[in-house]
Amino acid sequence: MTVVTRFAPSPTGFLHIGGARTALFNWLYAKHHGGRYLLRIEDTDRQRSTTEAIDAIKDGLSWLGLMSDEDVVFQSQNAGRHMEVAHRLVEEGKAYYCYCSQEELDEMRQTARAEGRPMRYNGMWRDRSPDEAPEGVDPVVRVKMPTEGETTIVDLVQGSVTIQNQQLDDFILLRADGSPTYMLSVVVDDHDMGITHVIRGDDHLTNAFRQYHLYKACGWETPKFAHIPLIHGPDGAKLSKRHGALGAEAYRDLGYLPEALNNYLLRLGWAHGDDEIISQEQAIEWFDLDAVGKSPARFDFAKLENLNGHYIQEADNERLVSLIEPLMPVAVDDTGRARLLAGMDGLKTRAKLITHLAENSAFYLVPPQFPLINPKAAKLLKEGSSALLKELADHLEGHGDWTEEALEQAMREFGEARDLGFGKVAQPVRAALTGSNMSPGLFEVMEVLGRDECLSRMRAVPEN
Repeated sequence: MTVVTRFAPSPTGFLHIGGARTALFNWLYAKHHGGRYLLRIEDTDRQRSTTEAIDAIKDGLSWLGLMSDEDVVFQSQNAGRHMEVAHRLVEEGKAYYCYCSQEELDEMRQTARAEGRPMRYNGMWRDRSPDEAPEGVDPVVRVKMPTEGETTIVDLVQGSVTIQNQQLDDFILLRADGSPTYMLSVVVDDHDMGITHVIRGDDHLTNAFRQYHLYKACGWETPKFAHIPLIHGPDGAKLSKRHGALGAEAYRDLGYLPEALNNYLLRLGWAHGDDEIISQEQAIEWFDLDAVGKSPARFDFAKLENLNGHYIQEADNERLVSLIEPLMPVAVDDTGRARLLAGMDGLKTRAKLITHLAENSAFYLVPPQFPLINPKAAKLLKEGSSALLKELADHLEGHGDWTEEALEQAMREFGEARDLGFGKVAQPVRAALTGSNMSPGLFEVMEVLGRDECLSRMRAVPEN
């Protein structure tokens, strides 16, 4: 059997971070088993589905490297097939037309509430003849669910789960206007797409029992179900916007790398020993559903940020420069790009976000503006520093070798000749060149900026 999984989002908003993890688990399971991973857009709710949301979902999945192995399926385009299946079930006596009015349904609901029971359709039209139908009422189509016994689903994550069949009501397959419901569309599409494993959030677990019986009514093989726990916030509550439940593209804008986010989402509810940093190749090799936990995982921005810092350090310098270029305060010319590339090894060791990397790199393109905004750097340019920097600039101007080693030796000799500790010289130079009290190694910065730019910035410090 070839494993076929699917990710099936509703296009009513961005790619939620929980959805991104569901897509990742489906993608990894398919890749691990040499199968296929598919994408289906469940756009049957035409009023709430938007082109913008579809584009956002595709954009997020593309950024994460989780696009479908085949063409994207749009559920709305299969409505005719969904209706065909429903009508066939009516013909086979496995579904029926229900002519209940809204008033009758409201009365059922009120009675159930008064008796302390969950609201369920009471089967009023289950065994009645359509000949008794009232005039002017467009019927819905309901499936006949079992009324006795129990149903057990062996879930690949949750284990064996059983419910009493009396908890299942005859749910609607086709609305009064003839349009198919979500429950029907999902089952028909999963069958027609050859889905072997339905991996999704455990908020769909109750749906699985209804879908199980719909598969049986259609005479189709039921796929394997795997319901993964939801992601919670740090406080243990269901993840929401106040916890940072953003779209995947928002994490990109915040400065995260896709491989870092994938690695973090993988470890939210799945484990491989004590391994925290897991490459895509390792994830494909190791991933299986037996290591998915049953308890909700808690989202932790600090862990994600630390993981992102690791992946920034491992990233190719050319790629990092390309990522920060659009974030720079000025257009990046050839000289600026060469500086960023030459200085990237020193820059990326200190950055945990691409946005931070861009901020910390800007001094290679834009000289500091005086007075300095950074108060700690401004303190380094105390009284007399301007004269000292100009004197140092004159000393270095004729220095032949502009390399880290030669510059360090020259500056130490300069300080010793004036009975100044090394920090008394180096710290004002750092502030003058970068506008900050923190930067990559000073002599690395000086070599990357070059002689002319360094001397110009040192001489630009106003007299104090």
